[in-house]
Amino acid sequence: MATFLYRLGRWAFRRRRYVGLLWVAVLGVVAFGALNASDPPDDSSSMPGIEAQKAFDLINERFPGTEADGADARIVFVAPDGQKITSAANRSAIDALVTGTADGPQVADVVSPFDGRGVSKDASTAYATITYDVKADDLTDASKQKLENAIEEARDSGLTVEAGGSALETEAASGMGEVIGIALAAVVLVITFGSLAAAGLPLLTALLGVGVSMASIIALGSVLGLSSTTGELAMMLGLAVGIDYSLFVVSRYREERAKGHDPQEATGLAVGTAGSAVVFAGLTVVIALAGLSVIGVPMLTQMGLGAAGAVLTGVLIALTVVPALLGCWPNAVLARQVRKGDGRVSTAGGRGRVASSRVRVSRGRIRLGRGRIRSGGAGGSVDGTQSLGTRWARFVVRRPVPVLIASVVGLGALAVPAMDLRMGMPGDEAKSTATTERRAYDALADGFGPGFNGPLTVVVDAEGADDPEAAVSEISGRLADTKGVVSVSPARFNKAQDTAVLSVTPSTAPADERTKDLVHTIREERPATESAAGATFEVTGTTALNIDVAQKLQDALVPYLAVVVGLAFLLLMLVFRSVLVPLKAALGYLLSVLASLGAIVMVFQQGHGAGLFGVEQTGPIMSMMPIMLVGIVFGLAMDYEVFLVSRMREAYVHGERPGEAVVTGFRHSARVVTAAALIMMAVFAGFMTGGESMVKMVGFGLASAVLFDAFVIRMAFVPAVLALLGRAAWWLPRPLDRLLPRVDVEGEALAHRTAALAAPAPSSTPTPASSDGDQQDPVRV
Repeated sequence: MATFLYRLGRWAFRRRRYVGLLWVAVLGVVAFGALNASDPPDDSSSMPGIEAQKAFDLINERFPGTEADGADARIVFVAPDGQKITSAANRSAIDALVTGTADGPQVADVVSPFDGRGVSKDASTAYATITYDVKADDLTDASKQKLENAIEEARDSGLTVEAGGSALETEAASGMGEVIGIALAAVVLVITFGSLAAAGLPLLTALLGVGVSMASIIALGSVLGLSSTTGELAMMLGLAVGIDYSLFVVSRYREERAKGHDPQEATGLAVGTAGSAVVFAGLTVVIALAGLSVIGVPMLTQMGLGAAGAVLTGVLIALTVVPALLGCWPNAVLARQVRKGDGRVSTAGGRGRVASSRVRVSRGRIRLGRGRIRSGGAGGSVDGTQSLGTRWARFVVRRPVPVLIASVVGLGALAVPAMDLRMGMPGDEAKSTATTERRAYDALADGFGPGFNGPLTVVVDAEGADDPEAAVSEISGRLADTKGVVSVSPARFNKAQDTAVLSVTPSTAPADERTKDLVHTIREERPATESAAGATFEVTGTTALNIDVAQKLQDALVPYLAVVVGLAFLLLMLVFRSVLVPLKAALGYLLSVLASLGAIVMVFQQGHGAGLFGVEQTGPIMSMMPIMLVGIVFGLAMDYEVFLVSRMREAYVHGERPGEAVVTGFRHSARVVTAAALIMMAVFAGFMTGGESMVKMVGFGLASAVLFDAFVIRMAFVPAVLALLGRAAWWLPRPLDRLLPRVDVEGEALAHRTAALAAPAPSSTPTPASSDGDQQDPVRV
């Protein structure tokens, strides 16, 4: 792999104009497709294989012309203090709204508060229900405007009027997530490289990758059924990994230039070494994201495939566009002192000087003469000082046991709240009190009880019953007698009179665990109820749907986690040719995932520090969050594992002792890995500025996962374990060694090639012996 990528990097360097034109053409084509694409499909709420979905499908089949998930509006009226909603003036205002909206376009039905049970017992609150024969995304502006005008007229009468439901659902503020993330990433890159050009190149290529990815998603949306939410995760991950992958290639390019290679050779070596790690890390992210499709949730499948495409685009750009841009401006990304030609270099943004060094080739290994290459950005400087990363690595190597215990205990403590995980889908209760949906939710809870906002829909199939009305009445009575049920609405039959829909109001809120228990109780008692009634029924509705989805994802979490951990083990064993290194990586990955999940539970469910992150209402954790976290963090964890440990293995393969190899790996990669982690955290944290609680949860979860994985697992847990294992860390049984194909992620073949090219001709004059008595050949690096 390293040799192929080396050639690819040199080719892109030489053919930079063609590479640039090719990607400009790709961007132009997908942008043209996006501009001419039809509107994307609705966000799919279909969840195959669960009872709530089967009941929705039955409603759509037996009640033709009315979508079970069609748009609806629940208009809530609250009388002024001291008045009743049933007074003549207030009733007149409500009747005017009902009459004015009944003949509106796309309206299927309007139910007045005074026609059913729409008035609270104390007559302070009432609600009217408006249902539409189309989904919310298909509502025309005229339909929405007519409803809004009617609401304003009712407010003018002195009533407090709020609107819930999907018809007038307000869009959450998008925030400045992308802008903030990019700005913070730019600051980190400038500090890391000390060069505006070196900082700007990863940003430019990342924006190109995101542009191509987002335009592709829009262009293919109607063809592949990609909904509007598909792009959220694709943009988030595309920005993060796009910057990081380019960062690693540019950093390695500067390092190779510091060793004295010409720009084209340095580009080839950078793509062959850092590019190999980029390919492997990118593929792990792609596999983990694409693997979300096996869970069977359409929305997860769409988000996973869209994000996987964005990551794959970032990998391709890092391998082609980055070397092409380096060919256009080979010296611009170097530190200022190097461009001035004063002999000072920087391999990772620091200060240092390249001195002549000696290379010894012995028994297939390459040994560098000690102390000849100094770099303030990597490990030290000409005055003998060491970087913070090098000092930390030496500290960990000297004291691995305390560091290992501290990291495991710390992350273990953070993971404890994950045992209290409750999964669900946040609704209007999680929105800001500035929204009319949240105010309507609170008004209904105050007037009718907490369970009124989460009614259960029971679909009775009486097609085979002798007396459908009697069968439905029997089921309705038994449901009303169930503990935890406040009321059951009158049955609504279809035209064929063989199917009825009942609305069951629980006594507890939608996200309450007791509501979940009630749904399970109704289903457990169903056989006896159906036997007595002679008809069958199923439970659905938004509350039941959320409960079923949460259960389905919870059941899939452990198998998916096992698959991901097993995949991590196999891939790392293939790359590092070791058994213990993959085992250590899998354990570290589990620690970081559980710790980040525990942090999410602490903030978004238990409310600790919720105000700091703008979380106004705690509740259950979004059902898809744990699965997404497992898949995405797996890919990100493998990024850092490959970039950091591959440099340690490279040093070990080149002859260093295990402990020194750990320090050398840190010296070359710790600063760049730190910068990459800070960039990812900045991008993810930037998305927390939006108003949508689910987006905040995703941004917080991913940012905390990167924090734990990059700065605790990779910077403490990994070097401590490797220091304790010593040479055993790189042990691989001989049968496996013969069986596994060799994947040269460290660029070992390129190192041997460089050493062979640097070796002197046979007639060269011998050089003095080194300090350890071995003969060395002088090679200027």
